[in-house]
Amino acid sequence: MQYKATSPEDYISQVPEERQDTLNKLRKVIKNNLSHGFEEGIQYGMIGYYVPHSVYPDGYHCDPKTPLPFMSFASQKNSVNLYHSGIYAKKELHDWFVNEYPKHCKRKLDMGKSCIRFKKLEDIPYELIGELTAKMTSEEWINVYETNLKKK
Repeated sequence: MQYKATSPEDYISQVPEERQDTLNKLRKVIKNNLSHGFEEGIQYGMIGYYVPHSVYPDGYHCDPKTPLPFMSFASQKNSVNLYHSGIYAKKELHDWFVNEYPKHCKRKLDMGKSCIRFKKLEDIPYELIGELTAKMTSEEWINVYETNLKKK
């Protein structure tokens, strides 16, 4: 579902009421664990966390006017989805998350390349998401991003 939000607060106010507490809690966990050098805002119609141009002037290679995306989350029709570029770009981080997930959640992991889908909101592993968020600094993300970009 696409929301026409101008801020994270605006985004959360537009989602169904029964999801607002979940998104507020997810947002708080991410913000409390996010390394310096990232900013929060709306990116691609979702609540996003990115490296601003003041830290990484080159921006995102697909559109240099866009700050370098790192992670985001969105309320979709049947789930709340968390997108984490580090999981996609760094195999060690991906493997760590896949191994840790069953220790925090009884449901099977529903994951794409960078997308983690939570269909049962009561089963969102907030502590694990906090750990995942804290595992990568903005400096490391820039290095991983540039290394992967050069491989292409």
